[in-house]
Amino acid sequence: PRNPAYLAKGKKGGVATENKRCSDMGIKVLKAGGSAVDAAIASTLCIGTMNMFSAGIGGGGFMTVRIPPSSPKVNVSEVWSIDFRETVPAAGNSSMFGSDGMRALIGGLSVGVPGELKGLHEIHQRWGRLPWKELVMPSAELAKGWKVSKELDRRLKWMGGFMLKSTDWTEIFAPNGTLLEAGDLIRRTNFSRALTTIAEKGAIDGFYSRDSWVAKAIIDKVQREGGILTFDDLEKYEVKVERALEGTYRGKKIYTTGAPTSGPALLHMLNLLERYDLASKSQASVNVHRLVEIMKCEYISASTKIGDPTTADDVKRIAEIHTKAYADAIFSRITDATNIFDFQDTTHDPLYYNPVFDTPPDHGTTHLSVIDEDGMAVSLTSTVNLVFGSQVLDPVTGIIMNDELGDFSLPGTPNAFGLYPSPYNYPEAGKRPLSSIAPTIVEYETGDVQLALGGSGGSRIYGSVLQVILNHLDGGMDISKAVEEPRVHDQLFPLETSVESTYKTWGIESLKERGHNVTTFDINMGVAEVQAVAIDMQGTVTAASDSRKHGIAAAY
Repeated sequence: PRNPAYLAKGKKGGVATENKRCSDMGIKVLKAGGSAVDAAIASTLCIGTMNMFSAGIGGGGFMTVRIPPSSPKVNVSEVWSIDFRETVPAAGNSSMFGSDGMRALIGGLSVGVPGELKGLHEIHQRWGRLPWKELVMPSAELAKGWKVSKELDRRLKWMGGFMLKSTDWTEIFAPNGTLLEAGDLIRRTNFSRALTTIAEKGAIDGFYSRDSWVAKAIIDKVQREGGILTFDDLEKYEVKVERALEGTYRGKKIYTTGAPTSGPALLHMLNLLERYDLASKSQASVNVHRLVEIMKCEYISASTKIGDPTTADDVKRIAEIHTKAYADAIFSRITDATNIFDFQDTTHDPLYYNPVFDTPPDHGTTHLSVIDEDGMAVSLTSTVNLVFGSQVLDPVTGIIMNDELGDFSLPGTPNAFGLYPSPYNYPEAGKRPLSSIAPTIVEYETGDVQLALGGSGGSRIYGSVLQVILNHLDGGMDISKAVEEPRVHDQLFPLETSVESTYKTWGIESLKERGHNVTTFDINMGVAEVQAVAIDMQGTVTAASDSRKHGIAAAY
């Protein structure tokens, strides 16, 4: 059973995560005088403890952080992008997986250099207020034992079969020989020990140093499972901090992350949608079609051209995607029979959209959003990629390692449409893989913060984030309704327009009439989930966590 997202309301701050306990932990930090950054750190570690199938310190991600004006008289905020995405170890290259794609998804070779802790360390050094130890220890205590949630129960039933073949996993998830179920006590004792060390020694000395017992244990385990992670990889890993990618939508500033994330693609879609009256009831039917067409165009014009900008040979190609000028060039491809040059009111054959390369779908993930009483905002997405990552769990530390290298395109055969894998996204030493992540912050025209949001759920992330933005800004929905509203998704390949089963009937009919191959799926499948915190013009904070993943937000 699925309950609608609970709308949390407050006057000072809000935290939206995919687990009530972790949302509450973030609020506790805010009440103790911590910043939004402090709350985000505590809540992220909590999610990695309780929802270890989605994220954790064995993974990485991206975040967008808004630093409010230092003086009330200055309406200029600073918004930063923090890239703590995993990288290919130094010994990696484009042929490292050979012809066996499964080695990029399961086992030690799929493990990228984890970045989560270094990302959290970086923002704490810059903008944290409370001591690091106070932010880490609550999760270390929690890891000693808690009751299995409905969501963990669901993931174990869905994906936990592999665990029964390894004592690394059964010790935690099937101590009596069968997988734990909702309400059972789960203990991650060794993970608690690892977090305690990280709390006391800090992220660098506790995790990234070759002198750390934690580092020694995970490197030994990854290498025994066929991986190439080394002490040098850990010690040399760098977080990237730069000004966030900035766009506008109907006068409001939209900040997100740049390549290799899907932030540029999100801004590209907003640039196209800005040309339509999305609030018009008379155009509602055609607007659904326009949204899907823009998703298809975006996937080809943006996603298949994005890669790690530090290794891309065509920086201009990536830099133009989020611009209004680029949207101008693409706009004529959206056909809806509303102007004299456009005689077609239908969708098209895939080749109409000029696909150049194929890109792999990505997976899992968690997202959380925080806004504090000063207007500092954090939108943070972290992941271990597939559910339970690489299926490599180090028994000494209890850390589950990512399989982020599975997000790279692998040189090889074309897909069914003759499209070869994107060379912009081939693995090479030190490179970060393409991601659907798009942590986003929106400001009012006045420069005040309005919204922090992002999503989880692989390639559906940025389309879901987009629709929540449209629901809130154009549709005038409160943030709970904006998150809960049924969604549509189309990424050109496979040839289907996916629609949640509770989607408006007239919208489904509109798509079918225009030639879209509509398939419906159960909204309970939870393939994309959004967590959002908003502030209205009167200063009321509202927060909502997506019920598709049984999340509950908190505010005070």
